[in-house]
Amino acid sequence: MKTTTDSPFDALEKIFHEPNRLAIMSALCAADGGVPFTDLKTSCRLTDGNLSRHLKVLEETGVIRVEKSFVKLRPRTTIHLTKTGFQRFNEYLAALTEVLEQARQATGTERSKSRLPAFGKLAPA
Repeated sequence: MKTTTDSPFDALEKIFHEPNRLAIMSALCAADGGVPFTDLKTSCRLTDGNLSRHLKVLEETGVIRVEKSFVKLRPRTTIHLTKTGFQRFNEYLAALTEVLEQARQATGTERSKSRLPAFGKLAPA
């Protein structure tokens, strides 16, 4: 979902710009294949209900796919990152990197050369 824009802020998708969803997406990107619900819950330090709520939001936007199956008569829920989800999350990370780099540069000693006119100059203390 790439948009043409002059500002990297516009590319910061709110769907990913939430700490728990950022953790979920990062865990899914680091895994080969899907991640079992219980493993994702543990690695992201979330409760069942909280993880379920975030997964529902991510699934509704098409960035993940939830697969329910049975293994030895026990239910298993596995979370998969979709191709679209992988692409959108990488675009988000690139935009976030640019925003953070601009912020880092704006806090340096050469404030007059800042590329962030929207931040303006800091008032004297």
